[in-house]
Amino acid sequence: MREVNELINVEDPAWPLLLQELSGSDVPVEVLPGDAEIGRASLLQLQVSARSNLGGTVLNCGGLLVDSGWLRIFGSPSDAGLEALPSLAEVNAMPAAFDPAWRPGAGLVVAHDVLGGVFALNGGNPRQAGRPGEPGEILYFAPDALGWEALGAGHSAWLSWILSGGLHEFYGDLRWDGWRNEVSVLNGRQGLSFFPPLWSAEARQDLPATSRRAVPMTELLGLSRDSCLQFDGVDPGFLGAA
Repeated sequence: MREVNELINVEDPAWPLLLQELSGSDVPVEVLPGDAEIGRASLLQLQVSARSNLGGTVLNCGGLLVDSGWLRIFGSPSDAGLEALPSLAEVNAMPAAFDPAWRPGAGLVVAHDVLGGVFALNGGNPRQAGRPGEPGEILYFAPDALGWEALGAGHSAWLSWILSGGLHEFYGDLRWDGWRNEVSVLNGRQGLSFFPPLWSAEARQDLPATSRRAVPMTELLGLSRDSCLQFDGVDPGFLGAA
């Protein structure tokens, strides 16, 4: 078990290099102000160092809003308001005080998108958890397919892929004319609910014709989980606490 100063005071922290990558990206990204105390506590609980992009993000910023907030990568925000982006600690239901026995279970949720999609860092035993991929690999819970898929990359490679424009192709069939205007007015705890749902034949055939409304992200994630259980009886597991 490493102490927090050991996790923070590293010779080659990731944050300065990540800031360079952010500044050189053509992808619009807003870096939210962070809370140093929450960041330090989160690093201690996760036992990851500032040498990693995950540790650097959690320690140094309140999160990253990518593509006008279409994707929300969690950090340690200084704004704890009811409409603000939640922290990585809150989303993963970390204990209020350090608990050496706590583990993120099947995987650590690192980002949500406005569709109710979930990016998670695989835990140590994906097979036991009923999830694809290898330990430490990023997974995506797809709300249009109601299942997890392995992305074939770890956290740092996933983040570089996002900053190089990977989301454009990834969400190609799930974006519509005017999506940015609809997304930009959402708060940090809202997503878009579709009717007919994204997994329906109607939405697949004509996504722009669906009706969309802003709902709490907790509601959106709950609907996805309930749909999974209803259709095939498979519980996708933890999708995030906020």
